Amino acid sequence: MNKEIKALRKNKSVYIEGDKCYKVFEEGYSLSDILNEALNLTRVEETGLRIPNFLELISLDNRWAMVTKYIRGKNMAELLEENPEKEDEILERFVDIQIHIQNKKCPLLSRHRDKMNRKISQTDLSATLRYDLHNRLEAMPRHSNLCHGDYNPSNVIIGEDDNKAYIVDWSHATQGNSEADCARTFLLFLLEGKNQRAGKYLTLFCEKSGCNYKDVLNWLPILAASQSVKGRKNESEFLHSLIFMDENELEELYERQ
Repeated sequence: MNKEIKALRKNKSVYIEGDKCYKVFEEGYSLSDILNEALNLTRVEETGLRIPNFLELISLDNRWAMVTKYIRGKNMAELLEENPEKEDEILERFVDIQIHIQNKKCPLLSRHRDKMNRKISQTDLSATLRYDLHNRLEAMPRHSNLCHGDYNPSNVIIGEDDNKAYIVDWSHATQGNSEADCARTFLLFLLEGKNQRAGKYLTLFCEKSGCNYKDVLNWLPILAASQSVKGRKNESEFLHSLIFMDENELEELYERQ
């Protein structure tokens, strides 16, 4: 394939050719997961959000490739790296975009609560702790907002020509609780070691959305359990510490950022 390599991952690669973007999955990658990602993308596209348009699903050398329109520009992670003096400004726009996403409804997407229940069941935690986490999840407010599921600066591209924001990578999209999606982003910043940025982000999100930061923090043990299923050794100790935190300890975590 004579294409420009855009990104290489453990089990997928992203290539660019002209105005098309090819996400190529390694041989043996779950076809049902690929089809679900394509379905998520087309369903989110119907909400009117600016996202890369789905074009087709093709087979390349025994590997599946999802083809979308290529958005030329820089993602917000790159902009933050190149313009540290503009961090507050970029983060504010980042939060505004997330709230705009969450104001959308996408009723055919799977439910975040169902996904979290499956993930908790897949962990290697004790039966007692899994039971407690399932109960904790059950007690959370039931909402049906559009949740990206992996909302981080690298998944928001600012168009080169129009300076508009385009949101990419909808493989984890669900409908559910906005506070849970915020908590997921907060957790991603922490896992990257960007603690100060995590604190800024959460404060901004709560100010702009009207959410209570305690309601966001209450999701962290559940999301930490879900993340632990990935089996990343460098994350294991921190994630397990989050799972066992009570409300006071979670609040102290936030105040330290």
